[in-house]
Amino acid sequence: MKMLVLAVALTATAVQAAPIPGQPAPAFAVKDADGSPVSLAALRGKTVVLEWTNEGCPFVHHMYASGVMQGLQKQAAAEGIVWLTVVSSAPGQQGYLPAAEVAPWKARLGAAPAHVLLDPAGALGHEYDARTTPDMFVIDPAGKLVYAGAIDDNPSTNPADARSAKNYVTLALADLRAGKPVSPAVTKSYGCSVKYSG
Repeated sequence: MKMLVLAVALTATAVQAAPIPGQPAPAFAVKDADGSPVSLAALRGKTVVLEWTNEGCPFVHHMYASGVMQGLQKQAAAEGIVWLTVVSSAPGQQGYLPAAEVAPWKARLGAAPAHVLLDPAGALGHEYDARTTPDMFVIDPAGKLVYAGAIDDNPSTNPADARSAKNYVTLALADLRAGKPVSPAVTKSYGCSVKYSG
């Protein structure tokens, strides 16, 4: 009976640990691939997008092969939105990216995030309960999480589908610009599992 109670308590804690849209986004302070500090506190007043990536994942590949992800990143930059691409793959796992390989990776794909955050220990990924690549989060200028989930409504690996899918990040950012509640605020993410250590 004690073991059952402990298991239930641990499960409840794990569920509560996941960030909830409408609540403050989990704080973080990390260094990007260039060694520059990036913190949510320093980004207060700006809309922030977090994108979990793994270039070996076909669901990520199709977003970049289509040009959709890079287009979103460039549009975000033009609007003053801070786009953070996060790599939580552990060393030796698919998608692991050492700092020295980030610039060539960005050049090869034409990727244009404001920063690439390397999270090989998985601390940031676990803080946001990131489970798949791509997994997407949008944080408003007040530091509140307003969207969590999939990039779009079509769990495909065909680049053509990425261009025609309903893009949830685009919708979330449009709602924020219009001063409306983000809808949907939560969707079921899809893709490859985040390749955490262990």
